[in-house]
Amino acid sequence: MANRNGGFIGTDGLDAPDPPTDVTPTAGVEQLSIAFTAPTNTGTSAITGFVAQVSTDGTAYSAGSNTGSSSPIVISSLTNGTSYTAKVWAINAYGTSAPSDASSAVAPALASRMLVAGGEQSSAMNTINYDDIVSAGNFSDFGDLTTVAYKGGAVGTPTRAVFAHGNGGNVMSYVTPQTTGNSTDFGDLSGTTSEFNGCGNGTYGYFFGGGGYKTVLQYITIASTGNSASFGTLNTGVEKPSGMASQTRAICSGGDDNGANNTIQYWTISTSGSVSDFGNLAAAHSNDPGSCSSPTRGITAGGYQNQIDYVTIASTGNASDFGDLTANWSYGPSSGSSHITGLFAGGSITGATNNTVEFITIASTGNSQDWGDLAYTVSYHPAGASTRHGGIA
Repeated sequence: MANRNGGFIGTDGLDAPDPPTDVTPTAGVEQLSIAFTAPTNTGTSAITGFVAQVSTDGTAYSAGSNTGSSSPIVISSLTNGTSYTAKVWAINAYGTSAPSDASSAVAPALASRMLVAGGEQSSAMNTINYDDIVSAGNFSDFGDLTTVAYKGGAVGTPTRAVFAHGNGGNVMSYVTPQTTGNSTDFGDLSGTTSEFNGCGNGTYGYFFGGGGYKTVLQYITIASTGNSASFGTLNTGVEKPSGMASQTRAICSGGDDNGANNTIQYWTISTSGSVSDFGNLAAAHSNDPGSCSSPTRGITAGGYQNQIDYVTIASTGNASDFGDLTANWSYGPSSGSSHITGLFAGGSITGATNNTVEFITIASTGNSQDWGDLAYTVSYHPAGASTRHGGIA
């Protein structure tokens, strides 16, 4: 039956509708989309609209509000990372219903962001650039690394990006990716110092391979600082490989093992020591191919060619052709992604310095398209990290 206790607005609460049910928020960037089921009992007049409000403490529903004629209702200008519960009220000509039951708590998501750092132009650099993976556009200056970075790798989460600088040294540094500024010392890398790459999930970061076709595989806990530790060894030693991950599986693909390499190797994240053969790339990708992922699909692109390949991360088997980059990347590109969009940036195109950024939609197939430009020009071995890739829920 309709709620006959009246609502908080209107002239005749006895004729107000029942409250909505099944209130379910879905996170966006600085917003929540509030879905709900409208009441079947509308009182003595048709429902004319709904009000959705959110609360940070479960009592005062004044942290954000919006109205709409149907489900869902989007409430904007919220704080990323802060949890909110939601209630919804139904309105008719006679008044407003009692509130719905409160929803579960949901926090708006941090924006997906890609960072590109280091590399070489005429010499190794310490530059960091960034862009939010929301709409196409140019990258901006983020700050500087603690030292130059060249022939290294990077891993990222929504709250931290870690750069292993390479260049024959053992330096690792980190930044908070939703802000801007210079990097801070993280700890020391062991076992490999140049021509390696990285990947990870929301907890662990891995660095693997290295100059001289190394089998080194080491890991860090991204949320803490400290030195890397051994995780195991690759089945095939490679230099200049690429890396990607889902939440449970990490992949090393391509690179150079004394020739262009089409191998794909994988391991289960948090299960130390066991690396297995995944299959083969559709083409050999050497010289720092770019890799990115959604939670289900992994992409390898460039590396002395323009082909893009893809795999389904949860299964094993050979990769399939996805499409082509717009040009032949002789070194690189660096890469990053959201769950939807993959970006490829910097590196050497046909031997020339380059600030190009291209993108793909990971769930589809097809050729890459222009996204924008980096704020600096780089030829060889820049490192890329992103905050909401396939390894991040």
